[in-house]
Amino acid sequence: MIKRLLLVLALAFAAHPALAQQPVEITADLFTVDENTQEAVFTGNVVVIHPSVKVWAEKVVATYGEGGTTDIETFEATGSVRLETPEQNATGDRAVFTPGDQLLRLTGNVRVINSGGTIDAAELVVNLETNVSTFTSSGGGRVTGVFTSQ
Repeated sequence: MIKRLLLVLALAFAAHPALAQQPVEITADLFTVDENTQEAVFTGNVVVIHPSVKVWAEKVVATYGEGGTTDIETFEATGSVRLETPEQNATGDRAVFTPGDQLLRLTGNVRVINSGGTIDAAELVVNLETNVSTFTSSGGGRVTGVFTSQ
């Protein structure tokens, strides 16, 4: 459940090499490219549509390196982040994917829902290279899950 969701999130940001040729449609109220900070910024009602996932956020920032916009260092979505696939939904306050280390972090009021159940946590970190997903709590809270038997 979690591995698939997070892989799909990474793909939504168009950073996964296996799907680099698939179209990604991004709409927003404003799009700015700043060569000085090496950032491409979509703001206001951002919707990212990939063939396998939709992502909603108030802001999406792609930071790129010396190689230009094809040298993506991080993708960050903030502000009521929502991810939807045909099988599941996930929400959080912030999602960050770093292609260099293949880590995806979903933080702040994380909730993952699918037909198998619901998991709530403060943070979810997925290592896409090792396929290990870790839910953590913070501030004395606990990771909680409600699972439906099949």
